[in-house]
Amino acid sequence: MSKQNINVALIGNPNVGKTSVFNQLTGLNQQVGNYPGITVEKKVGFCKLPNNIHANVIDLPGTYSLNASSADENVVIELLLNKNDKLYPDVIVVISEIENLKRNLLLFTQIKDLEIPTILVINMIDRMKLKGISLDIPYLESQLKTKIVLASSRKNIGIEELKNTITTYKTISTEPCLNASSIDDEYFNTLRKTFPNQSLYKLWLVITQDVNFVDLHRKSLKNTSFTKTDSELKKLQQKETIKRYQFINDTLKLGQKVDTASAMDFRSQLDRVLTHKIWGYLIFFFILFGIFQSIFEWSKIPMDFIDQSFAKLSSLAVESLPPGAFTNLIAQGIIPGIGGILIFIPQIAFLFLFISILEESGYMSRVVFLMDKIMRKFGLSGKSIVPLISGTACAIPAIMATRNIENWKERLITILVTPFTTCSARLPVYAIIIGLVIPDQYIFGFLNLQGLTLMMLYLIGFGVAILSAYVLHKVLQLNCKTFFVVEMPNYKLPMFKNVAINVVEKTKAFVFGAGKIILSISIILWFLASNGPGKDFSDAKAIITSKIENSSLSKLELENKVASYKLENSYIGMMGKTIEPAISPLGYDWKIGVAIISSFAAREVFVGTLATIYSVGGSDNEATIKNKMASEVNPETGAKIFNFASGISLLLFYAFAMQCASTLAVTKKETNSWKWPLGQLIFMSGFAYVVALIAYQILK
Repeated sequence: MSKQNINVALIGNPNVGKTSVFNQLTGLNQQVGNYPGITVEKKVGFCKLPNNIHANVIDLPGTYSLNASSADENVVIELLLNKNDKLYPDVIVVISEIENLKRNLLLFTQIKDLEIPTILVINMIDRMKLKGISLDIPYLESQLKTKIVLASSRKNIGIEELKNTITTYKTISTEPCLNASSIDDEYFNTLRKTFPNQSLYKLWLVITQDVNFVDLHRKSLKNTSFTKTDSELKKLQQKETIKRYQFINDTLKLGQKVDTASAMDFRSQLDRVLTHKIWGYLIFFFILFGIFQSIFEWSKIPMDFIDQSFAKLSSLAVESLPPGAFTNLIAQGIIPGIGGILIFIPQIAFLFLFISILEESGYMSRVVFLMDKIMRKFGLSGKSIVPLISGTACAIPAIMATRNIENWKERLITILVTPFTTCSARLPVYAIIIGLVIPDQYIFGFLNLQGLTLMMLYLIGFGVAILSAYVLHKVLQLNCKTFFVVEMPNYKLPMFKNVAINVVEKTKAFVFGAGKIILSISIILWFLASNGPGKDFSDAKAIITSKIENSSLSKLELENKVASYKLENSYIGMMGKTIEPAISPLGYDWKIGVAIISSFAAREVFVGTLATIYSVGGSDNEATIKNKMASEVNPETGAKIFNFASGISLLLFYAFAMQCASTLAVTKKETNSWKWPLGQLIFMSGFAYVVALIAYQILK
């Protein structure tokens, strides 16, 4: 039997378990992008179905209806209206959930009108008994004119049935559930006569939504004689929604029975505590406190193991390979550079683990609801907290997440301040500097100072984001308000598979995304550090020997002095010395300056850059990155470079500086102007410099 490829679109309201179904179908066979050049609006996975059918499974953003009110909802509509899109679905799977079936069916009835084979999945059926719900599936299938699959993605119930049902998609009726054109027979008949070869409901969506469909454009339709005003169209949309809910109510009256007397639920009691105006904030604070304490405590052993392993690997490369430029590149450039990022995999994985658990459990929605009260005081709605919290993973998808904010000015402010929140790329810098300048001590026997420092940096970043939003709110004169609606999903135990996939995918994306940058920059830095102009570089050994001929130095000490002298007179040394006057008031030497400049491509490059520079500048290949940084001293004063004052200065600089080229690119894409990202870059970098300068001058 020949192989057949089909496209399967997963669509549903937020928090119906759509991503869980996607993960069950695709596992780790996913293409997930969170950087420029990859469509972040949807995820694509691959699934092998019975009868030798291979499916591209498209996980689309959550939407309540096809009446789009935000940019991410437009993504759903534009895919469903564009047959030329390579991901245009052969079959649509609408995911609903047992407790909110009435609301979920509004979207389902709209999609049925598009005349695409559609399957209805009713998810979370393991809660039917708990909620006292029963369904008449044959009746619902006859009324909704579709195939219904009962599923529980948590317990892997119904997934195989869904796969089998997808393979029979050609037998599923494409007839609409109800005749939506009856809301205005005369208007729709005119549409039908004018465009006889077009789908009637697709025409209706083109007219009412800000999207394009085939060769029909909204502006051209407005010029026709039958076009209605915006207010008339709104009234028709409302009439359509009422008509659909009337149909849904009539259908569920016979198709669904709810025995509230037998329901057993503790959600409302728990919500009263977790969203309490006092206890809610305290609980959230202690959860954050526990997360950051754990990140440092649990990751110590694996981090030390990775650090020592790469130091030994570098030494092994020198011993095993023949002397020469290639060996130096491997031992001093590539291995230290990659080791400078892989050392932080444990901390990054733990961060994503905790975030995934909070999202999976349903607690994150309570946090969003809780923070809405604070956000409104600073000119933002509760919807802004979603990008700000997701910015702790990466600012790029967080900025993309602002598309669900309808008000343009609120969305713009959120885009501009989101990079202040501490992303995972800052974690490597924070971790290495905190480990060097903050003692690994406990107060009161259980509060780790390093964990407390990390938590304070996260809170400072969030605080500055909020204050910046307030300033922008006043400057941009944000007059119009938007209403905040958030879905409160049921509490549930986090699903291990979903959490594991999220941790693996996010960590993998971070490592491979950063790894490409670090590897290329490490090679460039190694070349610039291993070569230089003039005799100061080429005759370094003779110059050093002549200066210390009366001194009794060991061979190793002499080699280190020669390597250090060559580094200072290399191309990278000359570059560093040039910028040193500008950064020395912050407590940094020229080597840190080079690391800061190179990390403007991506913050996590900072540690890898220093690892490469220190490897070229010394002959001790077995020393770990942390040991090399800890032993670095000022040649003139003999004081440690990474002391408390310079360490705090560096931490504050990286807390506020805009050092991510990809974030700038996404800001440009989302605002459609270079004015805003350039303003972002100048303000954040300038603010970071001033704060770091003040901190060092006070603490030194």
